[in-house]
Amino acid sequence: MDTKLEIRKTRMMLLLIAGIPIVLILAATWLWFFVARGDLDLVAVLGTANQGSLVQPPRDMKAESFKDAAGVALPYGELESKWTFLVPQIGARCGQGCENTLYTTRQIHVALGKGYNRIQRVLVADHSPEAIQLALTYTTDERAMPDTFEKYIETEHRDVKVLTLPPGDVPALFSELENSPDTWYLVDPAGWIMMSYSADIHYKDVMADLKFLLKNSSE
Repeated sequence: MDTKLEIRKTRMMLLLIAGIPIVLILAATWLWFFVARGDLDLVAVLGTANQGSLVQPPRDMKAESFKDAAGVALPYGELESKWTFLVPQIGARCGQGCENTLYTTRQIHVALGKGYNRIQRVLVADHSPEAIQLALTYTTDERAMPDTFEKYIETEHRDVKVLTLPPGDVPALFSELENSPDTWYLVDPAGWIMMSYSADIHYKDVMADLKFLLKNSSE
C-alpha cells in the first residue's frame, strides 16, 4: 500500500477514537474516498478525539541511523512490523522519569492480553547502554534496582529492544521532549511516529487508543 495512503488511513483511525459522531462513522466510506484522493484533510476539519497527541507530520523512523546495543547498524525497517511503544532515553542518566515510563509501558503491554503479540517496545538512547547510569535504588514496584542499566533492562524489561541514535539526531525526532521530558511515543507498523503520550496520562486512556487501533488494523 502507498505510504502516504497508509499514513492517512492511520490518522483517520486515530481521529475516530471515542469522540467522532456516529454520522461520521456511517459516512466513513464516502469520506475515505476523498481522503485517499487528497481532497480532504480530516485532521484539519475535525481536530483530534484520541487520548494521546497526534504527531504532525508523522516522523519516519526508517530514515534514522540506528545501531543496536552492541553498536552495529540496525535499520528500523529490520524490526518486526508491529505497533510500537517507543521510549526515548536521552542523556547518560536513567532517573525516576525514565524508570516510570518503562514500567508504565510494560504494564500497558501486558494488560492488552490477547493483543500483546501485536505490540513491541523499543527504547531509543543517545548513549550506549553501558554508558547509562541508574539513579534509583528501587523500581516503581519497590524491588531492588540492579547494579547497571544493562542488567536492569535484561531483568525487568527483557522484551525491550534497545536502539541507539547519535545525539545530534535526537532533537528533531523527539521534539516534544523539550517541553515534556518524559514523553513516549506510538509508532505504527510502517515505522511512522504517529502519537505522543505525556507521563501524566492515565493508562486506561492509552488502552482505549490501542484497543481501537488493534481492532481496526490488520497488523
